[in-house]
Amino acid sequence: MPHLSADVLIVGAGGAGMYAAIAAARNGASVVLVDKGQVGRGGATIMAQMTVAVALGEEEPDSAALHIEDTLRAGRGLCNEELAALVCEDGPTRILEMEQWGTRWAREHGHIKQEMAPGHSVKRCCYVDFLNTGPAVAATLRRKVSEIAEIRRVSNLAVIEILVHRGQAIGAIAVNLIDGELVTFQTKAVILAAGGLTKLYERNSASANMGGEAYALALWAGAELIDMEFVQFFPIGHLAPRLVGMDPIMWDPFRYKLGGKLLNGQFDEFIDRYGSTDFGKYNATRDIAAYAILKEVEAGRGTPHGGAYLDFRHISESELRAAFGPVIDRLLANGIDLTTLDAADLLNLAGGVLNFVLAGGAVGLVARLLQRSADQLRLATEETIRARERAARLAERESLSRQIHDSVLQALTLVHKRGRELAAGGPVPADQVAAMAEMAAGQERALRTLILREPAEEPTGAASLRAVLEDLAGTVRAAGSLEVTVGATGPIWLPARQVEELAAAVRQALDNVVEHAGASRAALFAEEDAGMVAVTVRDDGCGFEYDEVRLAAAGKIGLARSIKGRVEQLGGELHVTSRPGAGTEVELRVPASPVDVDGGRGA
Repeated sequence: MPHLSADVLIVGAGGAGMYAAIAAARNGASVVLVDKGQVGRGGATIMAQMTVAVALGEEEPDSAALHIEDTLRAGRGLCNEELAALVCEDGPTRILEMEQWGTRWAREHGHIKQEMAPGHSVKRCCYVDFLNTGPAVAATLRRKVSEIAEIRRVSNLAVIEILVHRGQAIGAIAVNLIDGELVTFQTKAVILAAGGLTKLYERNSASANMGGEAYALALWAGAELIDMEFVQFFPIGHLAPRLVGMDPIMWDPFRYKLGGKLLNGQFDEFIDRYGSTDFGKYNATRDIAAYAILKEVEAGRGTPHGGAYLDFRHISESELRAAFGPVIDRLLANGIDLTTLDAADLLNLAGGVLNFVLAGGAVGLVARLLQRSADQLRLATEETIRARERAARLAERESLSRQIHDSVLQALTLVHKRGRELAAGGPVPADQVAAMAEMAAGQERALRTLILREPAEEPTGAASLRAVLEDLAGTVRAAGSLEVTVGATGPIWLPARQVEELAAAVRQALDNVVEHAGASRAALFAEEDAGMVAVTVRDDGCGFEYDEVRLAAAGKIGLARSIKGRVEQLGGELHVTSRPGAGTEVELRVPASPVDVDGGRGA
């Protein structure tokens, strides 16, 4: 199983992930940047074809304060003001930084050109061109990342779990999508930059690999997801005729730049019915435009394709060509001639409501995503158990090899020493030669016993924890309630009473995951190290937020306290880690009693 380590692991290599890698590296961190696809060639940034709103003030007077004011007004009191201020204030610096790195923003009269957009009070939106802004930014970031030796780029890896220890992210497990091999990471921090979950919607404008897995990873690792209701629906999304090789939301900048009219299925303008005045300016904000189109469709005034029309018939051909440039020819290749449209053509032009991006946290996860991730997690857990068993066997063999080596040397030394003593004394009597041969034979028998030794007999008053757990797993499997696997670093001999209490606690945990968590699989692993014995019970059930104080107040902590009581009677501790949708891990950790010289165990 390949293993990588770095200070920071970044999951997702779109614009956010690449810039996070650059920022971490220039602050002295080593970085591993991973992506399900090719690094820097997926995600949302590379699909964005239009503009970036930033208060450069190069087209007309502007400021970060005015940008914040416009943002909060458009947000209708729902914005995170601190985050909005951060974006508005840092935006100009980032845009100019991208220009220094090679992004060629459109310029006019010696300055970066900016356009007006809905919700803004001044011309604020800069761009490379209306079709390639996102790809140009992504290309700049790819080049910059490739120049930094501290950033290691790994493509075709899907992260399936963030590893957390006592509330701190310490690494991750991933699957190589080429050969299915598991890959582990050890890091000091994990950054999730894997985009939204637009793939869950039938019509969307983002990359096909944005399925929301990062939200699931964050949730399972114990993070809080916020603003889950903030799904942004882009109002001007192309429905028909089919567009090939063009962004389905490309129409919006041309609508507000040229004054494209939104018409319902009866060829009437309608935005003024829903709290805005679009006429003449055609720059109603997205929320109002999306709401208005939806309501017109609900009222039976939508187009045959279930949306609205976008009308450019009142715009001259020269104005269209000046605004659209080469886009005119690309539209012609798709059967759309903006310079000769009539009312009949509008029936095929489209408009409508298109889900575009998530602003905030995640929405509910679909069952298919949960099941796939749960299966991957189960495989990773089972592989971890097998790896730990292999490590235990290797350690045991290494110890055995050292014993054999020492025994052989000891035997050869004794034979050599006795032979020299006999030779120094003159003729050797036959009985002394026979005694020497018997000594060598005894050493040979001892060596054979060491190499071919039988399993150790059960010490008096003791029991094998591994054997008892295997019996327990067999009982549970036979009942048909749960599929249980068992792993251990060895037989792990303990006082029978201690094994009995541990097994009872494990049985309680297994019964709980079947009854309350809906689990179908569980994995048990026992290990003995540094005078302690730990038994881990991990299941694939629904999981929950484990807050002992809150659960106690709700009267739902009884079983956990019962298990905890058994463990504490043995002088040990109970640790519970649970994540909604990702099952529960219960660790029972107790001190191991020392082995008595007569083969028994201390109490």
